[in-house]
Amino acid sequence: MKTQNKKLLAIYKELFKKHNYQGWWPIKGKYHPQDYSYPKNENEIFEIIIGSILTQNTNWKNTEKALQNLREENIISPEKIIKISHEELSELIKSSGYFNQKTKKLKAFTEFYIKSEGKIPTREELLKVWGVGKETADSILLYAYKQPYFVIDTYTKRFMKKYFNIDNDYDKLQDLFHNALPQDYKLFNEFHALIVAEGKNLR
Repeated sequence: MKTQNKKLLAIYKELFKKHNYQGWWPIKGKYHPQDYSYPKNENEIFEIIIGSILTQNTNWKNTEKALQNLREENIISPEKIIKISHEELSELIKSSGYFNQKTKKLKAFTEFYIKSEGKIPTREELLKVWGVGKETADSILLYAYKQPYFVIDTYTKRFMKKYFNIDNDYDKLQDLFHNALPQDYKLFNEFHALIVAEGKNLR
């Protein structure tokens, strides 16, 4: 275990040297490298949550197109997501794929978000929301709420297979990161973003 921990930290340093600060999560299409003050308000938190749901089973380019459509129509707010019709919302997020399902997910989560009244949700609460799995819950906690939960996505699984040759079990992989690294959301944020940057070159 100690050997794995040292190796993971060494890889992080290598990736950082190669790719530098990433600035995830982008807000309104803009990255903010080395500035961990984002999100700065409820609107930015909600935008990240919307993006976390839209990016399920698609790439960020398609997600960003859907987000841009929502921005142009000034729809990225809990009140407007609730009020807009299923058909209208589906059309706006079409580029993200599975748009009918994602429309239902957005509305279900928005109802949960409004009831939360600005409180940071627990992981258990998020996982009870229809359409929210472990990866989405952890993305929301890490990037929207600055909580130290490492995101295990396709890039992370591919990365761990290459460097550690271990299986794709979500909880086991997450435990490895949580046990090896300081519980610092900034570190988790940067490391995951670096894995994504590196992962684009891994096959």
